Amino acid sequence: MTAAKRGKEISLGARIGAGEPGYAGTDPDEAFSALLEWVEDRKLELYPAQEQAIMELFAGRHVLLKTPTGSGKSLVATAMHLHALARNERSVYTSPIKALVSEKFFALCKDFGAEQVGMMTGDATVNRDAKILCCTAEILSSMALREGRDLDVKHVVMDEFHYYGDRDRGIAWQIPLLTLSQTTFLLMSATLGDTTHIEKDLDVFTGRAVAVVASSQRPVPLEFDYRISALQETVQGLLNQNKAPIYIVNFSQREAAEEAQSLTSIPITDKEGRAAIGEALGHFRFDSPYGKDVQRFVRHGIGVHHAGLLPKYRLLVEKLAQKGLLKVVSGTDTLGVGVNVPIRSVLFTKLCKYDGEKTRILSVRDFQQIAGRAGRKGYDDQGWVVCQAPAHVIENLKAEAKADGKKFKKQGPPEKGYVPWDQKTFESLISGEPEALTSVFKISHGMLLSLLQSAEERGDTSRHGGYRDLVDLIERSHERAGKKSLLRKEARRIFKSLVKAGVIDLVHREPDRVKRMLGRHGRDVRVSAELQADFSLHHTLSLFLMFALHRLDPESENYALDALTLVESILESPRGILDKQVDKAKSELIAQLKADGVPYEERIERLETVSYPKPMADAIYETLDLFVASHPWAEGEPVRVKSIARDMVERFLGFNEYVREYGLERIEGVLLRYLSDVYKTLLQNVPEELKTDAFFDMMEFLRAAIARTDSSLITEWEGMRQGALPANLPAMPERQAPKPIELDKDKRAFAARVRAEVHALLKALALRDYE
Repeated sequence: MTAAKRGKEISLGARIGAGEPGYAGTDPDEAFSALLEWVEDRKLELYPAQEQAIMELFAGRHVLLKTPTGSGKSLVATAMHLHALARNERSVYTSPIKALVSEKFFALCKDFGAEQVGMMTGDATVNRDAKILCCTAEILSSMALREGRDLDVKHVVMDEFHYYGDRDRGIAWQIPLLTLSQTTFLLMSATLGDTTHIEKDLDVFTGRAVAVVASSQRPVPLEFDYRISALQETVQGLLNQNKAPIYIVNFSQREAAEEAQSLTSIPITDKEGRAAIGEALGHFRFDSPYGKDVQRFVRHGIGVHHAGLLPKYRLLVEKLAQKGLLKVVSGTDTLGVGVNVPIRSVLFTKLCKYDGEKTRILSVRDFQQIAGRAGRKGYDDQGWVVCQAPAHVIENLKAEAKADGKKFKKQGPPEKGYVPWDQKTFESLISGEPEALTSVFKISHGMLLSLLQSAEERGDTSRHGGYRDLVDLIERSHERAGKKSLLRKEARRIFKSLVKAGVIDLVHREPDRVKRMLGRHGRDVRVSAELQADFSLHHTLSLFLMFALHRLDPESENYALDALTLVESILESPRGILDKQVDKAKSELIAQLKADGVPYEERIERLETVSYPKPMADAIYETLDLFVASHPWAEGEPVRVKSIARDMVERFLGFNEYVREYGLERIEGVLLRYLSDVYKTLLQNVPEELKTDAFFDMMEFLRAAIARTDSSLITEWEGMRQGALPANLPAMPERQAPKPIELDKDKRAFAARVRAEVHALLKALALRDYE
């Protein structure tokens, strides 16, 4: 009888002796037997597709796993990590979003032991040299580009591989396939479509066969239904038919909140359910401006889930849903990339979506990714996918029935953000094959510099080094011949621009005797020594930040605030917040113009010129021009001047005050994430010698505002940054135990933090805010 069967859980790593002194691998057959025993101990049974995929991996083949959501792809990935560990080789798991990387990290720590698993997300690194590494696709792509066939990674799991076709990020899924010839890949997605070209190229490049394992068999079958009833009636019907939990799919945060509000008018849960929710909530603090709305929804049995919420509210909704206390969750289409909520029914409010350029009907891939979340393996025998007819169609059908043959005025479709759909559209999305994945390969200055540095490190500084590597990469890319020709021209343009800027030096090489007789002289290609360290450590806009910071006067009264503005200018712009700043500025201007008796036409004309605050805009753009002159790859990089964090600091506004000032209740989470990004950039990207006392005070004011609102993001990040492993890891050896965070390690930062907390306390007392 195994220890597991006696009640003691044994990790997969321990079953094959990984982690023991002198471990150098184990027999693959023994590892396979350990996997089967582990599966049996967990009372699982392998599906045919799982078994086939695992066998192919253990045989050393690449696998493209095309099976539905909930069909156990994660178990196949676990098998690959075990196979690698048995061979004493390194494996990597990649995911498109940091939250899924973190989730997988914890799962693999449990399965293999914390000492065997590491994580890299860009924000923090834990146990980076572990045999199993969890990271985002971009991090693996960067590693692959820099080290190529020398990278010590023999096995890679790429989850959500359909991101290969993403127009902005898809290249991160392609580069490892073009550079890691020594690696075996497991490419997984429920919606891959035709991958013939990927299979052929991978086979040729690596010299290893590619096995395609596909199945349409779902552990929980789906039933589809098209409804012409109002949303409230549809939800009530699903509740009455015991088809909850229901996830209502919206395509904007505003719509998700509005639908949640509309559902408070119908009975979602009974008295016992509300009592259970109240008990589960305990002393949970809904202490942000939007908290009262979230609390009202939750106590009614409704969750709301989208990126605009504070993390603590999203986590609360997930926990309550997992306990079966929330019958309905109204959220956005992020469901397609893994929202940790149990779902029996998926309810689409519409079938069209704005994709950043225009409103379109959902792709088959997007629809099936979301619909596939219905039905929970081990809980449900059936999942339901329901789609609402367009709202105006439903209203017209109601009006027609009420008119009883008489004439009636029909409602028209929305003028904006709408593309018509009907039941045939719904059926075509159900039965359609996911669109073929399309290559989105593109090159950049950074890519060329990375390859040049890599070549220089291995001693190859000839023109056949890094530049040749880029040309070869273009040739191996999955693009068509015409696009490859354009990419080669772009590579030449980039190379010449870097030479002209002095970033690349062409150094004459002493010719050998034969070349001297022929009059031929070779030249080495070297990356400027001044750039070498900086470029390998920093993003382009971070280099610009360093350049601009050194042009500020530390003795200036506004130095700290100006440094903050520079930091804000290199970060993504939270459009929702900036729009609210514009709205407020327009409201104030129109009130002033009316009071001054300005004519209507002039008022409207003046309103057209209103924008959000852009402190130091002219100076920053001038500095950018100077920077681009010596750093040509920065041309076109988006510097976005704005004032959000600076606005808060200058006016000494707390988080809740700022939310109320601009009406940001529904996007509190967007503000919190933005402030967190600002704080991290201030901490990580500004050299210590440029941080004055006023700078520290400003930084700690922001940190205090973030921590008092929702400490989860910043506490975990700071702990991991100082080398502490997350507290909720499974048990680990003493040598791996989490290290306490040393608050007073930096005396100046600690003093600034104390001052920030005391100022906040005094302000709260003055306002009689005793909470």
